[in-house]
Amino acid sequence: MAPGTLLSDAQTMFAHGVEAVLGDRLIIDSVSFDETAMLVADHSLRKDSFDRVVVVGAGKASAAMAAGLSEVIRNHLTTDSGEDFPVIGHVNVPEGCHRDLPGITIQEARPAGVNEPTVAAIEGTDRILQLVADAGPRDLVIGLISGGGSALLCRPSPGISLDNKLTVTRWLSSHGADIVALNTVRKHLSEVKGGGLLRANRAGQFLTLVLSDVLGDPLDLIASGPAVPDTSTAMDALAVLDRFDPAHQLPHVVREHLKRATDHPASTTPATDHSTFVLGNNAVAVDAAGITAEALGYNHVMHCHRLSEGDAESVGRHLADLTLTMLQADPAVHRQDAFLSGGEPTVSLADASIRGIGGRNGQLVLATYARLLELNLTDDQWSRLAILSGGTDGEDGPSDAAGGMIDGDVHRRIMELGLDVRDAMRRNDSHGFLRQVGGLLLTGPTGTNVCDIRIALVDHPKHRRHSI
Repeated sequence: MAPGTLLSDAQTMFAHGVEAVLGDRLIIDSVSFDETAMLVADHSLRKDSFDRVVVVGAGKASAAMAAGLSEVIRNHLTTDSGEDFPVIGHVNVPEGCHRDLPGITIQEARPAGVNEPTVAAIEGTDRILQLVADAGPRDLVIGLISGGGSALLCRPSPGISLDNKLTVTRWLSSHGADIVALNTVRKHLSEVKGGGLLRANRAGQFLTLVLSDVLGDPLDLIASGPAVPDTSTAMDALAVLDRFDPAHQLPHVVREHLKRATDHPASTTPATDHSTFVLGNNAVAVDAAGITAEALGYNHVMHCHRLSEGDAESVGRHLADLTLTMLQADPAVHRQDAFLSGGEPTVSLADASIRGIGGRNGQLVLATYARLLELNLTDDQWSRLAILSGGTDGEDGPSDAAGGMIDGDVHRRIMELGLDVRDAMRRNDSHGFLRQVGGLLLTGPTGTNVCDIRIALVDHPKHRRHSI
């Protein structure tokens, strides 16, 4: 594999990381059939134990997962008379992820870049709940769950409106709540999250295939755990609200609902023969990016976080310090250095009156850049680095970018335009800032979602290449 410029190398690594966790590829690689059984990882289902497959799911990768599953079934499973095997289903996805699949409805249930529940998502969820409730003992339900499923698989609890849920979600997100805290609350305001899909199921067998967007792969938090028994309680959800809303500014009905739920917890009895498998996660993506770094000749180090990292600005400053350490390495020992990491930090949002456009990856890149400015790098050092941070789903907040990038040329354009990076950080306007200098990472919807990939590259004087 021939190397390009530093920034193009970083983009290549990122792209290969994303490709490794595409939903259709993971399904095709993980699901197979032999003469008697359907095989998933180390689990097998006898082909004569079910007469129909019911496919349900939600998430940014779930359409691609459904496409891969449809292909595998179509190629390897037929009825006794040789006809196509019966497959029906419904999957909720964001706009831009539609697929035409026989028997399976793929519903674009929310706008791209707006990761919030909608009326359309609720309608699609009702169809999904009805499908599993109508399933029979000879049906096999296959749930396809991926990141973004919390917004796409939604049915508010009785007494809780969509506006209530939106208010709570926006409040927690804007006040720095991580995915654990956010999904703990969402599960207890929902009829489908926290095992609700599993409780509605009447099929004889239920198989859930997961593409994880939560660090550490806790099954009850990925898409808010619609098909696994809930490990949290309504008291846990109340504790989250007490932490992030100590003045009780959120709708009163939300706390009242949670207080009632502490006295009447939902049943968590699982369906018969229910199994769950995680097919891909952040570590798979970062590992694939690292393999590409090695192929391009980089001395590389990889790290995947398994717990929440904290705020994006702290992560960005740390990335800048690591980059300086690589810049100061002995060129006799190192040719090109790469640090690749995976995770998902949080951002505390500015007031809406001053807030720009951007997400956690853009905010992280701005923080990295601001810290690099503090380190007083020489022109030569600026010419020998590249930084990239992107969401594997192709989305970074309410924007059309996956994240952002910095190298020596981007730095030069920022200086020429006299842009104020700290003002952009204060206003969460990474998109507006980076758009002016060619620093946006633009991929479009990728059809997957396994958190973020960050890449820092450094070239050394004896091995320098031309800049972009």
